[in-house]
Amino acid sequence: MIDQDENILDVTTLVPREKHPTIFKRFEALLPGERLIIHNDHDPKPLYYQMLGELGNVFSWEYTEQGPEWWKVILTRRAAGEADTTLGELAAKDIRKAQVFRKWGLDFCCGGKKTVKEACAEKGLDVTLVEQELQQADRLQPAARPLPYNEWDPAFLADYIVNTHHSYVRQMLPELSTYAQKVARVHGQQHPELLEINRLVESIWEELMGHLPKEEEILFPFIKQLVQASSSGRPLEKPHFGTVENPVRMMEMEHEAAGHDLEKIRELSNHYTLPEDACGSYRLLFSLLEEFESDLHLHIHLENNILFPKALELEKALRN
Repeated sequence: MIDQDENILDVTTLVPREKHPTIFKRFEALLPGERLIIHNDHDPKPLYYQMLGELGNVFSWEYTEQGPEWWKVILTRRAAGEADTTLGELAAKDIRKAQVFRKWGLDFCCGGKKTVKEACAEKGLDVTLVEQELQQADRLQPAARPLPYNEWDPAFLADYIVNTHHSYVRQMLPELSTYAQKVARVHGQQHPELLEINRLVESIWEELMGHLPKEEEILFPFIKQLVQASSSGRPLEKPHFGTVENPVRMMEMEHEAAGHDLEKIRELSNHYTLPEDACGSYRLLFSLLEEFESDLHLHIHLENNILFPKALELEKALRN
């Protein structure tokens, strides 16, 4: 067992050709859960990528100091079989991290089953920068305490989603459709991407108007039955769809379709960048679209990453 308080390696005392080999040797001597603290006079980011490439996902990396004189990093060896937390799991534990994912364009709702490393690799992002911001989010004190979605009873969460996010979707889609049609009609010749944006808004409307009733009339009532059976100890009546996993997978697929359409709108609009000739309706359309996207991301996150996993766990426990 290595003394964690003394396991510090000052890389500046080594000649350049010995630096990485020495770090690798010291790291490989660690037992699961043990850590090595590296001190350097410049950012050791190249080491991160070399370790990831040669050793794989067997370590966590945390900056404790980043210049201008010293860079200090804690390298911790993961336990065997331990995997990185996914985007969805990170956001479920602390919704403040969702702001970091939005900033970098990382999909934490439909793409919530990916790890930070996987999502950054797909987009060509520097994972060390993203992980650094996630670590900083841990230390930030929010102006107001985030709602504890992950602590809520699944039945309560289902009602919250219906009363907050489903209501919002039903209220906003007609307005979005009206403005998308109007702006496409007036500006579509100069900005043909607006024609495709209008088509995508109609597609989202059609997708979600068919999607919401399925949750409200089939899936969410069954989730409430699961909660009731779990709390009362009464046997659970088998639903016509067999297992809750079947409607959950269908809802996730429909979420992905709506999320893909919104992502396409963001690309077509160059991240909602307004042209010089944008009128008031044009500006309002882009503002509404960005607001709608933000709400839908949270909406899908609450379902995919919190409500659905809890429902699957409840059913599994009741079946055993």
